[in-house]
Amino acid sequence: MFHPWLKTPVKILELIQRTTEFFQRQGVDSPRLTIELMVAHVLKRKRLELYLDFEREIGEPALSTLRAMVKRRAAGEPLQYVFGVACFYGLDFAVDKRVLVPRPETELLVDYVVKNSAAAKTLADLGVGSGAIAVALAKKLAAARVLAVDASSDALDVARANAAAHGAQVEFFHGDLFAPLPAETRFDWIVSNPPYITSGEIASLPREIRDHEPRAALDGGADGLDIIRRIAAEAKARLAAGGRVALEIGAGQGSAVERIFLDNGYRVEKMIGDWQGHPRVLVAAG
Repeated sequence: MFHPWLKTPVKILELIQRTTEFFQRQGVDSPRLTIELMVAHVLKRKRLELYLDFEREIGEPALSTLRAMVKRRAAGEPLQYVFGVACFYGLDFAVDKRVLVPRPETELLVDYVVKNSAAAKTLADLGVGSGAIAVALAKKLAAARVLAVDASSDALDVARANAAAHGAQVEFFHGDLFAPLPAETRFDWIVSNPPYITSGEIASLPREIRDHEPRAALDGGADGLDIIRRIAAEAKARLAAGGRVALEIGAGQGSAVERIFLDNGYRVEKMIGDWQGHPRVLVAAG
């Protein structure tokens, strides 16, 4: 894909205006904000500082980097993959196509656990992905032992690197849910952001998600609840006395997930709503 305006040298304002128009034609969300963030990222400047420097000319190798970034974003790659980093709970995490992009809604889960875990000794994160939940918890609850599981060895590679980058003490295990965890260990918290999108909805997701994020981390089966049912069925035997489960769930799944946990003998302690008012995190006591 050739972008004739991304030639050397080009002024910042022209680059932003022309790329904004191009992104609009390509159906990129927030086109002007996107290219402003890209330019700021490449120039290592704050985005608002660009407004004081619109006449500055950009040359190589910055333009070469921007050409590649524009091409990737126009093809639908999430901006976090293009940058190779996503911010979560005040921390930067390396991300790429091997893992989901951490979402702000998931911070609701972390925040609740952090605020209600003064005496927690052991925590398990099922489906660790980039490591965002596990690393954030390990940083905030330094005295706790955090164990993290993923069925994807590629995802575990990303999570391990993120834990190392933040100096977070997390033990990683490769396998299916509880299977690889030490059989004798009981957990004060079992947390997860499981796949919860229905198989039939995958095709209608935004292309950034549908075409680029790992399907195994999205697809929750016919009704989106396959993994959630398994966690509810298996978690109770792995909880310590007074232990709790915290799960992120999809919009509209609150009643169904609550029923699953009640049917498995849990007490639903809390249903946390997101900023749109949808139930987003279920907390259940074993």
